[in-house]
Amino acid sequence: MSEPGGGRPHVRIESFLAHAGGARRVTVERYERLSGGAIQENAALDVTVDGGPHAGRHAWVLRTDAPSGVAVSRTRPEEYELLRVAHAAGVKVPEPLFACSDGQGPDFFVMARVPGLAAGHRLTKDATLVPDGEGLARELGANLARLHAVRPPHPALAFLGEPPADGARATIAGYRRDLDALGAVRGEAWPALEWGLAWCARHAPPPLAPCLLHRDYRTGNYLVHEGRLAAVLDWEFAGWGDAREDLGWMLARCWRFARPDREAGGIAGAAAFLEGYAQAGGQRLTPAQTLYWQVLAHLRWAVIALQQAERHRSGAQRSLELALTAHIVPELELEILSLTEGDPA
Repeated sequence: MSEPGGGRPHVRIESFLAHAGGARRVTVERYERLSGGAIQENAALDVTVDGGPHAGRHAWVLRTDAPSGVAVSRTRPEEYELLRVAHAAGVKVPEPLFACSDGQGPDFFVMARVPGLAAGHRLTKDATLVPDGEGLARELGANLARLHAVRPPHPALAFLGEPPADGARATIAGYRRDLDALGAVRGEAWPALEWGLAWCARHAPPPLAPCLLHRDYRTGNYLVHEGRLAAVLDWEFAGWGDAREDLGWMLARCWRFARPDREAGGIAGAAAFLEGYAQAGGQRLTPAQTLYWQVLAHLRWAVIALQQAERHRSGAQRSLELALTAHIVPELELEILSLTEGDPA
């Protein structure tokens, strides 16, 4: 990971943190890239702060842009504001501390480092890490309900623009544009995905009042510490929309990792997650009422997988991980066909 700045190592970070934190001096004792982050990059910071309200030693995380991103990703200053709003709403997130957009290098922000594990393949396989899956699923549901209580307009989130009048139909139109653009570039077609888009257009439910969505709320994007929810990560896709979109994303089969039989992110059944959501103030839904949004989730992930593979193929970002991502598309197509089976159309 390249540090966000030039010259001596850490000099830009130390200077910024000292100014932002009202300190005499800040010394970066450790700067180490953390695993994950195909779209954004994270680094562990161990810092010593001399003077000011943050005096002492701290374990923080610095988040900045990866070498190549995607157009729909929020900027780092925007993601920082989203974290601030979520944190104020009682959502479990790392505490946002400072944001830098000084024009001297890539934008970045700094947040508190939260202990825990995010790896989906481990959380869904090792019962010692999640001894009470239903309890964790209820926590995740309640946490999401607190996020969805944030409604437009919101002065700190003006950069999100106006919410769509019909979240489902706006989402379908966006995926169709993306798929058409990919088809034009690659000279290919994906009939199963076209079928899924047409099915979603026919079955779009009446819209709900818009709220703040995470848009990547799933196993792999939250930290678990001692079996409990510690924090939700990766807010770069957040925006206004229909609350059911986040619910369907969490319940989609593609995010169950080692336990496809457990609908709520591979850790528990859907009922526990939806009950936690409803008890914390969210809409009460049955698992069957989330099926539409699960189809939409698989369509979205398929389009993203194709886009990531194209980033590698085009040379925009050479990466084995991105190159291999497209290999999951047939599985996603199969799930879309399975979920829509029985439609006489």
